[in-house]
Amino acid sequence: MTTTINRYATAEGVPYTDWTEIDGDLDGLPLPLSDAILRSRVDFADGDSSRVPFWNVPDGIDVIADLPYADDADDVRGHRLDLYLPHDAVVRGGRTLPVYVDIHGGGFVYGYKELNRNFCTHLASRGFAVFSVNYRPAPQTDFLGQLRDVAQALAWIRDHRGDYPIAQDGVWLTGDSAGGCLAFFAAAVEKSDAVASALGVTPSGIGVHGAALVSGLFDLLPYVPADGGKGAATGSDASTVATEVDADDPASILDVLSSTFFAPLASVDRSAVDIAEIVRTVDLPPLFLNTSSDDFIQSETLGLAAHLAAAGADFELHDWKTTKGETLGHVFPVCMSWLEESEAVLDLIRHFTYSRL
Repeated sequence: MTTTINRYATAEGVPYTDWTEIDGDLDGLPLPLSDAILRSRVDFADGDSSRVPFWNVPDGIDVIADLPYADDADDVRGHRLDLYLPHDAVVRGGRTLPVYVDIHGGGFVYGYKELNRNFCTHLASRGFAVFSVNYRPAPQTDFLGQLRDVAQALAWIRDHRGDYPIAQDGVWLTGDSAGGCLAFFAAAVEKSDAVASALGVTPSGIGVHGAALVSGLFDLLPYVPADGGKGAATGSDASTVATEVDADDPASILDVLSSTFFAPLASVDRSAVDIAEIVRTVDLPPLFLNTSSDDFIQSETLGLAAHLAAAGADFELHDWKTTKGETLGHVFPVCMSWLEESEAVLDLIRHFTYSRL
């Protein structure tokens, strides 16, 4: 499988093996589970490889790459981040450029920050500093471990933002798919001591002004073991679950992960996992929500929007409608920045953000 992946490369010639774990972290897993994760990663890479030739980096964007945000970053690739800056901001040397922190998607099992380079550079070209954050993919850690990685990255940015010509008073979060989920829960952790305590995640205190969430997964309750975690499948039980993966269903990897990756949530107070309760009880920052009518998890974004509307929260919903013979699909502004619709989404994110500064 690794040989197959090596034929994929970015427009700059960077092989996908530099951008994602493939099979090096699967040793020791039950065979059906490891196969399910590997198949999911290969499917993601197949999709990305068809889009890479269309990616481009806008002129005037500076890149500071592979900054370690944890002491073990030389051994754990999930503990590094990149920073994208408009060159004009670098030349001016001010401290007012709004900051976005991007959390990539990939079904919680796939990808590193490089996969969102195209999105981050185009977002930066709209007048933002953009930190692109790695986190450890499953099975290296579980959902709470990924949230802790994000919080640790935010803490590093808090402590080092003075080294860069960027705003010093807080950040905005963005994420797509699984990254949208992590961004939403990271915002809840930063805004609520109760949620942070229940999840066992130490907030960075960096200050989160808002978030732009693209085609996120938000409702985790269907994937949390229902018996308080005592019966969460592990070992051979996980093998049984893994055999039920449907290769044609992009959401099925979540069913596999329910027995391991989401198992720690079974012992967490439900109010810290239930998005309805979070929206009702947490003073969330303004949220920008984007999806499309042919997004396979469109209902996740619409469901979150319904809760936000009921709570009278500050949010924007952009639900793009496709016509016959047209497709946008999952996380189109991230994967296909050259589309007119994607350009429009990036412009909408800029307006959403700058109107709330």
